[in-house]
Amino acid sequence: MRNGKIIGRIASVILATATICALPAAAQTTASTAPADDAVIRSAIPRIDALFENFQKQNPTPGLVYGIVANGKLVHVRGFGVQDMAEKRPVTADSLFRIASMTKAFTALSILSLRDAGKLSLDDLAEKYVPETRGWKYPTSDSPRIRVRDLLNHTAGFVTDDPWGDRQQLLPEAEFTKMIRAGVPFTRAPGIAMEYSNFGYALLGRIVANVSGMPYRTYVERTILKPLGMTSSGYEVGESPLARRAIGYRWENDAWLEEPTMKHGAFGAMGGLQVSANDYAKWVAFLLSGTPARDDADRGPVRRATLREMAQGSNFSRTRRRFGSTAQSGCVQSEAYGMGFRVAQDCQLGRMMHHGGGYPGYGSHVLLLPDYGVGIFVFTNRTYTGAAEIAWDAAFLLNDAGAFTSRPIPVTPALTAIHDQARAAYASGDVSGLPLAMNFLMDRSAANWRTEFARLRGLVGDCPRAEPLTATGALSATIRWTCEKGALDGQILLAPTTPATVQALRFAVVQKQP
Repeated sequence: MRNGKIIGRIASVILATATICALPAAAQTTASTAPADDAVIRSAIPRIDALFENFQKQNPTPGLVYGIVANGKLVHVRGFGVQDMAEKRPVTADSLFRIASMTKAFTALSILSLRDAGKLSLDDLAEKYVPETRGWKYPTSDSPRIRVRDLLNHTAGFVTDDPWGDRQQLLPEAEFTKMIRAGVPFTRAPGIAMEYSNFGYALLGRIVANVSGMPYRTYVERTILKPLGMTSSGYEVGESPLARRAIGYRWENDAWLEEPTMKHGAFGAMGGLQVSANDYAKWVAFLLSGTPARDDADRGPVRRATLREMAQGSNFSRTRRRFGSTAQSGCVQSEAYGMGFRVAQDCQLGRMMHHGGGYPGYGSHVLLLPDYGVGIFVFTNRTYTGAAEIAWDAAFLLNDAGAFTSRPIPVTPALTAIHDQARAAYASGDVSGLPLAMNFLMDRSAANWRTEFARLRGLVGDCPRAEPLTATGALSATIRWTCEKGALDGQILLAPTTPATVQALRFAVVQKQP
């Protein structure tokens, strides 16, 4: 904070140049695993630009930058307004913003990387790594003690601490140690509900430091930031060039007041990271590269399987409405907290991972669609102004434009072989030639199957053509057969046996000609 003086009303909007850039190979997904349509995304960009520009003007916010990552690259980034109202420097893709609680994902991945290295277990008690917490317990005889996993999932029993936690950023490590030794009150027993806790993620930062043997920020920078090429990002704001910093502001008494620039401290693990849009896009692309599971070389600083693990929630799910203009659409989401991300199931777009960031002087939001390989993020330099609703509106605009197509599940040889045998069984009217699981004829007799095949043939006749199978898993698929007088839809479900056997075969007439 430069003397905390009032700097004046919002500057006129200055637009930064949009850029398109490829990311380092380690952060890219492969073409076969990222089906979003780049051309459709680019065609929708003028409308999305307008969404963010209108938000920046109407709220108002001194400056804003947003980016869209798809197919392993930053396909679009755009800045609006200014990063510094005194100098009127325009926001660009290289402007540095604090991302507040979006830092938690970096902390979570650091814990998981230490787990991968065999240095801790998520089911270990937190007191094993932070001995000052030894003896912490909710005051009932049957209450469990806090595990590392509870801290990751916000199920440790701590009270929600926004905005108190935001102002602890400066706390020196020695003072944090005193705070831990003094103990903290529990709001409930661990493991029975999710309640968001900045304090819990500060404890995770201490675990990272104690287990790795180096300061928390050093571990994150060496393990994640540097390998991903995030060379402009870091925790100590004073180490970055002033000319690139987006200065944080709040609106108070009809004027802009500059927020103090907080140094890195013990609570940096919950919200202290500073990044540029160009850098953060590399992180988003890396997270998206974890989906789907596949045989490609695992070149990232942390395993793909570990990235997917971040979406595993605490299973304390709740229902919520979407952000943005589609909130009243009738699509109510189921949401749980994973590890550094909220994970929702949406009726249109399926799995959505997201997190906001609110901080004195800053607001941010990130939305990941891992099944489509797309991420959208936004940073602002106004206190607690994250523009989440606009990021979500942009995602649904892209969906309406046709940018997203579901990633196909490979059809296994076993499904292909049994599909061919099922077609032969229909032609012969007898299931005896199929490799049947032990339950198959117990659930429906061979005689009844002959009757059913005869009935279907009477309705639609022979079925000489079949559309390609649509796998719903490695052991299940839907089928569509084109027949003489219509069509049949069906399902093949294999049993968990070796060799492959059929546990269920289902058919339905979906089209019958007169």
